[in-house]
Amino acid sequence: TIFYDVGYSYTSILARVSCGGFITGFMTFMSIGGFPSFLEEMKVFYKERMSGYYGVAVYILSNYISSFPFLVSISVITGTITYNLVKFRPGFSHYAFFCLNLFFSVSVIESLMMVVASLVPNFLMGLITGAGLIGIIMMTSGFFRLLPDLPKIFWRYPVSYISYGSWAIQGGYKNDFLGLEFEPLFPGEPKMTGEEVINKVFRVQVTHSKWWDLAAVAGILVCYRLLFFVVLKLRERAGPALKAIQAKRTMKNLDRRPSFKRMPSLSLSLSSMSSRRHQPLRSLSSQEGLNSPAHY
Repeated sequence: TIFYDVGYSYTSILARVSCGGFITGFMTFMSIGGFPSFLEEMKVFYKERMSGYYGVAVYILSNYISSFPFLVSISVITGTITYNLVKFRPGFSHYAFFCLNLFFSVSVIESLMMVVASLVPNFLMGLITGAGLIGIIMMTSGFFRLLPDLPKIFWRYPVSYISYGSWAIQGGYKNDFLGLEFEPLFPGEPKMTGEEVINKVFRVQVTHSKWWDLAAVAGILVCYRLLFFVVLKLRERAGPALKAIQAKRTMKNLDRRPSFKRMPSLSLSLSSMSSRRHQPLRSLSSQEGLNSPAHY
């Protein structure tokens, strides 16, 4: 209700952008809460994969299909409530784009967390790595700092281009602002069009359609799923070799310990000592004619 009916005033421009940034950024950040279940799921997968129940491709496909209804329901419910509450640009196509944009954003984050879960050894490392990656994606999305103002090296090229947030926010700008008019900052001045707001205020080019931005987010989703497939395949093939190397290193470390070294003098002295309780075994044929040691 903070963004209820923001309207078309000059200050509503910032309110619309803040709401869009919150939806595509902070709400998708909450997807990291499902990371513990991802780790448990990976443990089950490794055991079942070693038993030969199914392959890597089948697991990745079934994993996405099983989560698909829940992702759709989350996106539709959240999109319906938010879109009608804030009163974004009316029209079913704009509403559908808003829900699809949210759906692909959440799907990308889930795929990214699956990749992280397949690489890290424990929950703490996964939580730190996942939160760091999502933070980088959010910072380079163009909300906290405009895309043209990002440092060219690394942050602008290539991080902002492989970040789903930058494409999702650009598509959200075009979906909401194009075709609208806003009141000027000072009375008497001409109204600002949505295209002017996108070009001059947010410095985003409108040379391509919002659907291309959505297609870029979908492409990033496919790339993350393919990366997940490659990581699982590499772990499957490199796992035995890494375990063999680790076993050799462990044996070398054990051989260096004094407690595991053999002492020849002590072993010889122990072998030369005779024990009354443990006599050497003799065959029955060699014991013929001997009396029983038992007393009657």
